[in-house]
Amino acid sequence: MLELRNITKRFGNVLANDKVNIVVKPGTIHAIVGENGAGKSTAMRIAYGFYKADEGEILVDGHVHDIETPHDAIALGIGMVHQHFMLVDTMTVAENIVLGAEPGSGIALDLVQASFEIRRLSEEFKLAVNPGSVIERLSVGQQQRVELMKALYRHARLLILDEPTAVLTPQEVEEFFSILRRMREQGKTVVIITHKLTEVLAISDEVTVMRDGRVVGRLQTKETNATELARLMVGREVLLRVEKTPAKTGSAELSVRNLSVTVRGGAKPVKDVSLEVRKGEILGIAGVEGNGQTELMEALAGLLSPSQLSGEIRIEDRDITQEGARLRRELGIAHIPEDRHRRGLLLEFDLAENSILGVHYRHPIVAYAGTFLDNGAIRRRAKEILEGFDVRPANPDLPARALSGGNQQKLIIGREFKVDPKLLLVVQPTRGVDIGAIEFIHRKLVGLRDSGCAVLLVSAELEEVMSLSDRLLIIHEGRIVGEVDPKVATIEEIGLLMTRGH
Repeated sequence: MLELRNITKRFGNVLANDKVNIVVKPGTIHAIVGENGAGKSTAMRIAYGFYKADEGEILVDGHVHDIETPHDAIALGIGMVHQHFMLVDTMTVAENIVLGAEPGSGIALDLVQASFEIRRLSEEFKLAVNPGSVIERLSVGQQQRVELMKALYRHARLLILDEPTAVLTPQEVEEFFSILRRMREQGKTVVIITHKLTEVLAISDEVTVMRDGRVVGRLQTKETNATELARLMVGREVLLRVEKTPAKTGSAELSVRNLSVTVRGGAKPVKDVSLEVRKGEILGIAGVEGNGQTELMEALAGLLSPSQLSGEIRIEDRDITQEGARLRRELGIAHIPEDRHRRGLLLEFDLAENSILGVHYRHPIVAYAGTFLDNGAIRRRAKEILEGFDVRPANPDLPARALSGGNQQKLIIGREFKVDPKLLLVVQPTRGVDIGAIEFIHRKLVGLRDSGCAVLLVSAELEEVMSLSDRLLIIHEGRIVGEVDPKVATIEEIGLLMTRGH
């Protein structure tokens, strides 16, 4: 169906793809795995016409084609769903799907005809997409289905999916895989770019492994395992579990009493939550996304208006319920946010500028009586973070937008660790991060805990939150519905609490 032959691509001095050869058979689900920066997205963007290769050729159905733009790819039956969705929030599902391929005459847009076709595709592939829904009112999982529908509407026979499960809950992942299997049964070909090995083993037929811009392995999925794939991806043995000693806990660093959060319209996503995080422990919160975790962590970080809060938040013996984010940072609270683009980075700013967010007013970042930024100090700080947290490429002059999602995440984590926090609020720490970096981040979190920091962790990855946490709370519909010992609790037991609240 698709073949890349000796594809080479450079961005300045960076060799992103080095004589890459990939063969995708028709009617299969083909996984392309590798660390962040391995070149897997670049190779597939070349196949989709987003980039032009410096060398090599692309074959579709056995014939060489010059794919210079996405229009060329679409004409050949190739569609691509990007990691960060390309949807207009204020438009309907139907309007987004037809954008660029509008039915009707040049004067009148025939949305009735488009809606009919969208409903037909939705029923055929069991996507459950309503053409009239507005995008901003849809869940992330539903928005992804709209992206799939955009490709299917354009008659795609080959779908390229870039990190398709990075923002999905475990339940949404299962539903999504059912959709992909149905597509395969109906003759579609799927390429998944990912680093989640459990998902590769669960869904794919064949795997191509990339490292440092090269293909280092081609395997039948049924003949490999997670350990072998991890070793090929990283180039060394990788620990696929979290290693940590029992926590040595101290007094309570954070105490929350009867905290509720009220949002616009009077809804209460957080209801009467009480918890304590002690020095030297990781307290995990597990729950299906959308059950109040986001609002709880934003309330603790000082990102919500005090008028939205009731109850009490204390750091050691100090009541900070009415205090803002800046004072909380001064008291030693660091925050790794859920949405790295909206809350964590200024994408047009360079890496050096992003490395000082939240400490831009402190010595030694400011010099000359607190008036001017010290560029030398900023660059030194940025270099320490980029090198210490293996951010690639480690160029402080690059805009944050130029980094892959995983490297953006490592930049944020490095910046927040750099302030030597007393309390770390961390949400989805490894979302969109490759396996080598996941091991690295987990080790850093455990090391921070062992240094006496209190860590409050929220993750949709159930295995992650169970293996990292010393204690585990379950949240359901804004309430804490149980506490379990993650060393002895089963996934089934936790899953029931997450979905039913009992």
